Amino acid sequence: MKTIRFQHDILPLKDKLYRLALRITLNPAEAEDVVQETMMKVWNRRNTWDAIENMETFCMTVCRNLALDKTRHMGNQTSSLDTEAEPTDNSHHSNPEEQVIQQDRIRLVRQLIDQLPEKQRSCMQLRDIEGKSYKDIATILQITEEQVKVNIFRARQTIREQFKKADT
Repeated sequence: MKTIRFQHDILPLKDKLYRLALRITLNPAEAEDVVQETMMKVWNRRNTWDAIENMETFCMTVCRNLALDKTRHMGNQTSSLDTEAEPTDNSHHSNPEEQVIQQDRIRLVRQLIDQLPEKQRSCMQLRDIEGKSYKDIATILQITEEQVKVNIFRARQTIREQFKKADT
C-alpha cells in the first residue's frame, strides 16, 4: 500500500484545485479560500488516507463541493475570469494587430465559458484544461461518464455557436 504524504502527494494539487474552484466560483479570492478549506479538510481526514483509492480525485471532489457550497452561499454573485492575467504567448503572431485580435478572442471564449451552466463549466475545465479522464470527472462530479460526455459536448457546442455569433 502506498504511503500518502501531504507535502509530496496533496500540496502539489493546489494549482489544479484553484483552477477548478475558480471555474465554479468565478472569483479569484473565493477560489483561494476554497483551496485553503479543501487542504484543511483533507488534512483533517489524514487518518483515513489509506482507505482513499485516488487521492487526487478525492481532493478534487472535496474542492468542487466546497466551491459549490460557497457559490450557493454567495447567492451566485460572481465576477468574470477577466481579472486573471491574459496569456502572453505571442510566438504565433507577427504584428500587434493580430496579437490584439487573438487576445480579444481569448477574452471572448473566457466570457462564454463563464456563462455556461456549472456542470458544463466544471466538465470542460476538468477535461480540456486539467486533462482528466471521463471516469475521473464522473467520480469528481458524482455523475455518470455518459453525463460527462454530454456536458462536454453541449459546452463545446454552445461555445462554438456563441463564438461564431460574436465573432462575425
